Amino acid sequence: MITVLRTFLFAWQFLTAVPLSRSTHDAKPEELAASMSWYPIVGCLLGAMLVAADMAMGQVFSSQVTNIILIILLVAVTRGLHQDGLADTVDGLAGGRTAQARLAIMKDGRIGAIGATGLFLALGLRYAGLNTMPEGEHIALLIGMPVVGRWAMVVGAFHVTYARSEGGLAQPFLAHLSWQHLCAATITTGLALTLLLGPWTALGCLLIGAILVRLSTIWFHRMFGGVTGDLLGATNEVAEILFIVIVPVVLSR
Repeated sequence: MITVLRTFLFAWQFLTAVPLSRSTHDAKPEELAASMSWYPIVGCLLGAMLVAADMAMGQVFSSQVTNIILIILLVAVTRGLHQDGLADTVDGLAGGRTAQARLAIMKDGRIGAIGATGLFLALGLRYAGLNTMPEGEHIALLIGMPVVGRWAMVVGAFHVTYARSEGGLAQPFLAHLSWQHLCAATITTGLALTLLLGPWTALGCLLIGAILVRLSTIWFHRMFGGVTGDLLGATNEVAEILFIVIVPVVLSR
C-alpha cells in the first residue's frame, strides 16, 4: 500500500506544481516508471479542478473569458511542462536537418520564433475547442481532456528508444515502463471515458488515440532517433487538443 501511494505521489509531483508531500525521497527508476500507471488518475484530478473552476468562474465571467482562465490555470498548475515540450519540438523540427541537430536545438533553453508560433497556435486551438463544447458536456470534456493527454504519454513511452545517448530526464521512465503499467493506465482511462462519454465514444478515443500515438513514435524515431521528454510533452498537448476539438463535434451530431 505504501509503495502504491509513493508511486502516485511521484506521478503527482512530476506532473503538477501542487505539493502533496514534503518527502524528499529520490525515486528509483522502477518507481518512476510505475508512477506512469497513475497518469490518467492525475489527469482526472486536474480535470476535476478545471470543472470546479469552470463552475465558479462561470458565475462571474462569460464563457469566453472563463475558458481563457481555464487554460491559464491548467498551464500554471502543470508548470507549463507540456507546452515547453511542444515549443521545443517545433523548434527542433524547424531548425534541424539531422536528428542530432534537432535534439541539440531542443536542449537549448530558449524558445525560438517558430516554437513560439507553434505554441500560440496550439493554445488558440485549445481555446477554440473549449468554446465549442456542447451544453451539458462541459464536465465530461473538461475531465476527459487531461485524462486522454496523460494516457497518450504512457502509450508514447512504451517500448521505445530514448533518443539522447547521454541520457536525460525521461530515460528512467522509458527504460522501465512495462506492459502492466500501460494496461493499468489504459484500463483507468477506458473506465473514466466510459463513465464520462459512453462506451462507444470511449472505445473510439482509445483505438484512434493509440494508433495516432504509436504512429507518432515511429515518426519520432525517424526524425529524432527515438523519444525524449519534450516529445512526450508534445504528445500530451496534441492529444488534448485533438480531443477537445474533435469530440465536441462528434457529440453534437
